[in-house]
Amino acid sequence: MSVETVQAWGEFGRRLRSRRRQAGLTQLQLGLRVGYHHTLISKLESGLREPPAGLVRRLDAVLETGGELAALAAAPREAPPAADRPPLDRKLFGAMPGADAPGSGEAPDPRLWPAELPAEGLACPLHGTAGCAVPDLGELPELLAVLAALTGRSPGAAGIGPRTGAAGARGAAAAARARGTGTGTGAEAELLHALTAVLACLIREAFHRTTADSLATVERLLRSVVRWAEEVNATGRLPYGQLRLAAQYAQVAGRLRMQRGQGGIGMAWFGHGLGWADAVHDAPARATLLSDMCTLVRLDEDPGSTLAYAQAIGAVDPRRRWVATLSGLYQARGYALGHDAAECRRHITAARRGFARLGRRDLLEAPWLAGAEGEMRVESAIGGALRDLAAATGDRTTARRAVEATARSRARLPEVMRATHLLLTLRLADGWACAGDPGAAVAVAGPVLREAVAARELMISAELRGLHGRLFGRWGDLAEVREYRERLLAADAADAAEATGSRL
Repeated sequence: MSVETVQAWGEFGRRLRSRRRQAGLTQLQLGLRVGYHHTLISKLESGLREPPAGLVRRLDAVLETGGELAALAAAPREAPPAADRPPLDRKLFGAMPGADAPGSGEAPDPRLWPAELPAEGLACPLHGTAGCAVPDLGELPELLAVLAALTGRSPGAAGIGPRTGAAGARGAAAAARARGTGTGTGAEAELLHALTAVLACLIREAFHRTTADSLATVERLLRSVVRWAEEVNATGRLPYGQLRLAAQYAQVAGRLRMQRGQGGIGMAWFGHGLGWADAVHDAPARATLLSDMCTLVRLDEDPGSTLAYAQAIGAVDPRRRWVATLSGLYQARGYALGHDAAECRRHITAARRGFARLGRRDLLEAPWLAGAEGEMRVESAIGGALRDLAAATGDRTTARRAVEATARSRARLPEVMRATHLLLTLRLADGWACAGDPGAAVAVAGPVLREAVAARELMISAELRGLHGRLFGRWGDLAEVREYRERLLAADAADAAEATGSRL
């Protein structure tokens, strides 16, 4: 065990000893209650052993710590600093994109409400992947009233859930209690759990439909969480859970803005999220936010910036295999844009090897890399890199490899991920175009053309531009390509008419 790890478990042991003594228990008595020998309790309190995962939950339950020990066990090197720290720079709480807009007031769909965290890849902002129960959906109005009272806003300002005076009064009382407690206890922990569950619901809803109201809800709640973090920071406590949660919300807000074709606002949210993640040393959030930023600069076909962001992903924590794998995939695309075939292929090979070696902790932090979904994402990135390389070099063998990787990815795609289906279908068509088969390209893209034009999502629009540039530039005189172009013009006209009608 390294010196750093011993120091980390030493803090866990000191906290365990303090909590045991507060409960009036001896090591023998605590061991009997949790089902472990008292010598293990002694070793844990001395920082000489890493606690078994199941034992940590029992210790928290018996000692009624509110998850305090699980927070240390989940990420011992990233535990919140002590309370006597100087306040964070106020610039972290500065101007944010957009403005609050009225919401529908609809509560989350009970069928989508998670039972525990992590959910939809969202870990608990306090306890990481330790596993936290989520409050019942019926408690959400009162918890939102707590948030409103903590941030000085009227109950129901979050824009979701019932708005009752009773809930507001109870929320104000709970908020008063929460202001006097440490991070991770009582109403504060429950509120963080509930807000994470709300975000998981919004992500699940986005698989089926993305609406302006869902974006407004995410951004409105995000601003409330940041105001809450600012209030906590002003008291001299590190807003650890609040900033981790804000980074999660910022990533979703940025992605929703990208789906609306608003890359500039998306990048602004990613930048804010990265600042919040940096402030609390949240390595998983930093890596995924940098990957989204890398995607945006890649859409501008800037290989230098793409590589810079891709390498920054790997620098977050080289010991995390999933981070190194993610960095390799993004570097492959950067080198493809820069026409460097050797480096592109080298990073593809390294990423495949890294993906095959992912362990349990990797998949706890990055569950979207597990199973068929993980294979889909990796093959999608590899197909994109090979297609970019084929487009840059004109190598038709590389283009056929891109077709194979993209086809494998699309075959593993869940039906609910419709936007990703459109993206991969267009990439598959473009792979055929790069391989010199315009007929296959038109046959693949034709059935989704109208839907893709109407999507207006940044990545889908970029795929359309690349595909059409190759089709019309090389084979514009072919009958099937001319017919395809007429269908494209009709789809553009219909989309423009629909957009005009919606504004009216």
